[in-house]
Amino acid sequence: MGTKAMKQQIYQIDAFTDKVFGGNPAAVCILENWLATELMQNVAQENNLAETAFVVQKNSNFEIRWFTPETEVDLCGHATLAAAYVLFNYYGYPEKTIRLYSPRSGKLLVDLEDNGLMTLDFPSDELVAIQGLTELNKAIGLTPARTLKGKTDYLLIYNSQEEIETIRPNFHLLDQIDGRGVIVSATGKYADFVSRFFAPQSGIPEDPVTGSAHTTLTPYWSKVLGKTKMTAQQLSKRGGTLICEYLGERVKISGKAVPYLIGEIQI
Repeated sequence: MGTKAMKQQIYQIDAFTDKVFGGNPAAVCILENWLATELMQNVAQENNLAETAFVVQKNSNFEIRWFTPETEVDLCGHATLAAAYVLFNYYGYPEKTIRLYSPRSGKLLVDLEDNGLMTLDFPSDELVAIQGLTELNKAIGLTPARTLKGKTDYLLIYNSQEEIETIRPNFHLLDQIDGRGVIVSATGKYADFVSRFFAPQSGIPEDPVTGSAHTTLTPYWSKVLGKTKMTAQQLSKRGGTLICEYLGERVKISGKAVPYLIGEIQI
């Protein structure tokens, strides 16, 4: 006889959207205690979504970890938004602010606004302008106006939304670039700025809506546009809308979320 499977509730939530099949899907498991890292990685691989978030309550706070199908990551915005949605809507969390702690990124907050928006309070990324990288430009297929490097991602700045829309990366070449992923961005037609995010290095060729990338984008565009509160659109096939606010060492990123699936996994 094999060991008895543990039953675990799982939620799939579309984040940074107000309609199903939009935004970025994330899986969420609220655990009583931490599982082995290898088991959580297997669950994320089986889910085959950009991110699976695992959450454990510690007193009045929550610890959170995020996994792509291939690896554990330092920070994930859309899966944090999804986890907060689950806690607010299915676990009867009574307060307006959820306090989370990530072993890799420190303290994170999610505020529930009166209009159903949820606001992430994340640390700002630190950006450094660098010389354009020939191999990176070749992988993206379009030379940017500026190249910057954050803690984990490259940020390539272009001159127009049309350029962002036309980019077709060579993912084989992009997979060989050192870093978590590559953000491409420009000022937008209908939003203050637009972006796309490519991370084949993390098992995600193109991410639909990337909350963590906006900890990089918000400081950059705040300084360029001379404003602290901005609207953002991620121009993936699914698309997503975010409201971003730059507070110096912290960034606020707001969006909505909708449930797609509630189920039970056996592990």
